[in-house]
Amino acid sequence: MPAEFDDEAGRSESREVKASTLSLPQLLVIYDPVKEQIRARLGEFRQIWESASDEELFRELVFCLLTPQSKAKTCWKAVQRLTRKCMINEGEPCQIQEELIGVRFNQRKAEYICLARSMFCERPLRATLARFPSHFAAREWLVANVKGLGYKEASHFLRNIGLGEDLAILDRHILKNLALLGVIDEVPSSPTKRVYLEIERKMTAFSKQAGIPMGELDLLLWYKEAGEVFK
Repeated sequence: MPAEFDDEAGRSESREVKASTLSLPQLLVIYDPVKEQIRARLGEFRQIWESASDEELFRELVFCLLTPQSKAKTCWKAVQRLTRKCMINEGEPCQIQEELIGVRFNQRKAEYICLARSMFCERPLRATLARFPSHFAAREWLVANVKGLGYKEASHFLRNIGLGEDLAILDRHILKNLALLGVIDEVPSSPTKRVYLEIERKMTAFSKQAGIPMGELDLLLWYKEAGEVFK
């Protein structure tokens, strides 16, 4: 799985976490006024799986291939540019790379997009995902078979198409807040599969304790950092 953050970023997050804490009552105060907005956004994600074409599903996959170490809004703008110029389906790696403005490691990610496109030309994305007995099984397959997807990115993709609300999307912002809440002791600089799944298990237990479903908890913690509910 690709490293989520570099060592210096990890050390910075660890220092920040030690400086403060976040209590469940404080989190619930943040949650209450945005609860319906978060639920509406999750409803939009579910609608994608119910009605989206394979092309639309693939667009969400492209977004998640772009997000490692890059800002979500920057990545989504890049996806929109690629869509307008019909490059997601037809562009060569060098052409796609030119449109990935502000996206880190854009050459590598352009290649990942083209590799994934070739894969899902042969096996439709919806049909591929529908054959798995669980979201966890679908994630394992994506991580093993789609170059550029780690556990975070595969979880993000499945959640964004309405299939993975029970999966944890452990970016550095979520990890930082899990540490502030005392769910984990510290922010790992580069989580292995074992560490990722262990933190996911702890986050799931906390979501049950807090009475906030996993999908809502992820968007809530993202909202706490960004001030908005996005993707």
